[in-house]
Amino acid sequence: MPSTPRRALAAAFVLAAAATAVSAPPAGAAAPGDKDVTAVLFEWKYDAVAKECKDVLGPSGYGHVQVSPPQEHVQGPQWWTSYQPVSYAIAGRLGDRAAFANMVNSCHSAGVKVVVDAVINHMAAGSGTGTGGSAYTKYDYPGTYQRQDMDDCTAVVSDYRDRRNVQDCELVGLADLDTGEEPVRARLAQYLNDLLSLGADGFRIDAAKHIPAADLAAIKARLSRSGVYWKQETIYGAGEAVQPEEYLGTGDAQEFRYARDLKRVFQRERLAYLKNYGEGWGYLPGGRASVFVDNHDTERGGDTLTYKDSADYTLASVFMLAWPYGSPDVHSGYEFTDRDAGPPNGGAVNACWQDGWKCQHKWPEIRSMVGFRNAVRGAAVTGWWDNGYQAIAFGRGDKGYVVINHEGSALTRTFETGLPGGDYCDVQSGRRVTVEANGRFTATVAPNTALAVHVGARTCG
Repeated sequence: MPSTPRRALAAAFVLAAAATAVSAPPAGAAAPGDKDVTAVLFEWKYDAVAKECKDVLGPSGYGHVQVSPPQEHVQGPQWWTSYQPVSYAIAGRLGDRAAFANMVNSCHSAGVKVVVDAVINHMAAGSGTGTGGSAYTKYDYPGTYQRQDMDDCTAVVSDYRDRRNVQDCELVGLADLDTGEEPVRARLAQYLNDLLSLGADGFRIDAAKHIPAADLAAIKARLSRSGVYWKQETIYGAGEAVQPEEYLGTGDAQEFRYARDLKRVFQRERLAYLKNYGEGWGYLPGGRASVFVDNHDTERGGDTLTYKDSADYTLASVFMLAWPYGSPDVHSGYEFTDRDAGPPNGGAVNACWQDGWKCQHKWPEIRSMVGFRNAVRGAAVTGWWDNGYQAIAFGRGDKGYVVINHEGSALTRTFETGLPGGDYCDVQSGRRVTVEANGRFTATVAPNTALAVHVGARTCG
């Protein structure tokens, strides 16, 4: 379901998108720059993010890294404590102000822009002392907000057919900010501007569905840089009062249907159905959609594929990165059995694939497709082929070609591409592929694997 703050109880995952159509500072049609893939390093400490930008993300061609919320929050080991703000000091468990600034500088040096998960719909429930030492009680956050800054409705959000209930009441019992008030808008903009002053390049707006779109536009209009990337968590629900399209005047919207349908197609239907995936399925305009195979909420809620789904997950990620619809987020989290479990070692990442860190962004099959996507940028889908079932292939003009074999047996055939003749490296297997002068090549693709060649990888090694 959603991706937001989580209550200090088990599993409440239901956020989404927000209110009325609105006019706002224009947002980029996709994550800015020529590299539109974002690695979402969920609950990674900022010093670990800094190192990963230099060692992996920059060299692999990732354009952005998304980091978990930096503001002071309630104490506790659970992951959702990061989504219960106590103040806007940069004082969460993942790093202090200096660590955040160093991370941004390191990532920029590696050519990677930084997107911050921004929690601006609500404040924490309960009472206590935050991760930065600030005392708080629900509705009273000294130096930040008091009761008059909250919405009047104190009921829990329960009826998604009722706009007021969704946007004025309390998401899983968290104190709901009255974002229609100027002092609240000013305070939120102050927080976001502080992050921009530290070099942040954009924001993922958590629980956007629970904030009227006009309010988000007013907050964004106060930012010191109008062109910042702005993507909004807007979970689609059939028949709901608030729909993702309302937010396209302010920025991009996360297209949850994309991930949900990928799970169904890869596990219960046919890959051949993906021929017109995206707008042909009734989704948001591709230039304004943020897409993913999974995120931190959906992998716990079970409505999308997860790292536990083996080839289904890997091949869906290959397809997402090869297909031109939307700007892709590659979720990178950690193993869990308890869906409330916080990050291993409190977010310290000593090495990938140790201590439970899954590092999906670094899986060879996924990492190699980031370079593929960058190489084929701007090229249309050409030469679609499928066997009617679980094997598909398509080109990206004269820049690349991909084959996905989700069958239970090997696929051997001659493929017709628009590629110039010559040798290429299959970035999935590391083997040489020779394309004839007429654009054809013959290959055998093992079951539940893919083949991908592009003009940026002519030789292996």
